[in-house]
Amino acid sequence: PPALPAVECWAISYPQAVNCSWVLAPEPLLDTDFVATYRHGMGGAAETGECVRTGPRSCSFGDVQMFSLTPYVVNVTAVNPLGAASRLLPFLLENIIKPDPPEDLRVSPIPGETKKLLLEWSPPGSWPFPEYFPLKYCIRYAWEGSVTKTIGPYEQTSYTLTGVQPGTLHHIQVAAKDFTDSGEFSAWSLPASGTPWMEP
Repeated sequence: PPALPAVECWAISYPQAVNCSWVLAPEPLLDTDFVATYRHGMGGAAETGECVRTGPRSCSFGDVQMFSLTPYVVNVTAVNPLGAASRLLPFLLENIIKPDPPEDLRVSPIPGETKKLLLEWSPPGSWPFPEYFPLKYCIRYAWEGSVTKTIGPYEQTSYTLTGVQPGTLHHIQVAAKDFTDSGEFSAWSLPASGTPWMEP
């Protein structure tokens, strides 16, 4: 039969949907199709549904129940002429929250301040309700020849970075996590750079 799919699922749009993806190793030589379903609850009371394909090896499902103490179980079955192989992945919804990285990070000098930088960013566009399900943010920054420093978490989407190196280009990234500390931090955002204000 085909290899067992390695499946991972993340709620990047909590609480609207769960996104799953999978890989096969070794890669099958024969044409392989996939069937992806999910189940919530046990036995006759279980709710089952299709994990709707979003790509050749990814799917998503919505209408999820927040704060449920019953695990969701995703079943991905690889099917080819040699047979079928199924992988079950159980999880609690809140444990798989992982936002996408913050967006639109901007680094600006502050007039008259030679040792400060203003950082501003936006929540990830895929996070549906930042006002009801707030995010918290960590910041990491470095300049040429320095060690990378990580600070936070902070709740706001702007921050005044103090004690920076005057006249030096700083490189900055931001990551997001669910405010209640559920799940995991996002990947780091795309970097943005800026230099503090200098005497004209």
